[in-house]
Amino acid sequence: MRRLPSLFVSHGSPMMALEPSPVRTFLAGLGVRLPRPRAILVVSAHHDAAWQDGKATVTASPAPPTIHDFGGFPDELFAMRYPAPGDPALAVRIVELFAGHGLAVTADPDRGLDHGAWVPLSLVYPDADVPVVQLSIASNASPEWHYALGQTLAPLRDEGVLIIGSGSMTHNLRALFSARLPIDAPAPAWVTGFTDWLADRMAAGAVDDILGAVERAPHGRDNHSTPDHILPLFVAMGAGGEPFAAERLHASVTYGLLAMDVYAFGGEAAAL
Repeated sequence: MRRLPSLFVSHGSPMMALEPSPVRTFLAGLGVRLPRPRAILVVSAHHDAAWQDGKATVTASPAPPTIHDFGGFPDELFAMRYPAPGDPALAVRIVELFAGHGLAVTADPDRGLDHGAWVPLSLVYPDADVPVVQLSIASNASPEWHYALGQTLAPLRDEGVLIIGSGSMTHNLRALFSARLPIDAPAPAWVTGFTDWLADRMAAGAVDDILGAVERAPHGRDNHSTPDHILPLFVAMGAGGEPFAAERLHASVTYGLLAMDVYAFGGEAAAL
């Protein structure tokens, strides 16, 4: 079985499921470029186990429901469902992997797929015919903890599992709601300065710099006042394995302030 890369996907607004945009077009064509996975593991910014003191949870439902964890959007969005099957056996495998590395993870038999998972997956795999499980972040844990989480997951790439970190390359909702820019508005310098710095550090393989991006990059705090939407990036990076290899597959901006970068990690990334 061909080894899969790990991915970081910026999921942006839930309206990506409905509104035309460059990233929507890109994601709609990504699935055919990838080797077909037997299952998908999504690490979403909206599945946060911070309250569990740095532990993680993994979904174990055989039929995870679609979670509409947002408000103020059109009825058409709330009517959408992503009926992909779950994979309880994969959840057990993940629990075993973590136990072998001294990391705590518990299986959740009830939780479904939040919009950080189902919105991008509805574009990449619209038939919802690949089993999906979700693993939580822990926003009170460090970037290094999340990178180690990804390293623990790396063997799954040899088992036909596509690992996706789903967050956002920039995520300042206060500025977004204040500005109310059109979907095709250009990005200001404080957004592009951050994403360009990250792209440079990715190309250089500067893992420590990237893990410290919120503190070290230009306008790091302006783009991530809370860590939740950048933490899935670090998991995807760790899952890419060694030596570090990153490919920036897509770069665009929606509403001027949401950078929608997509990255692939691992030696297989260069083939995409």
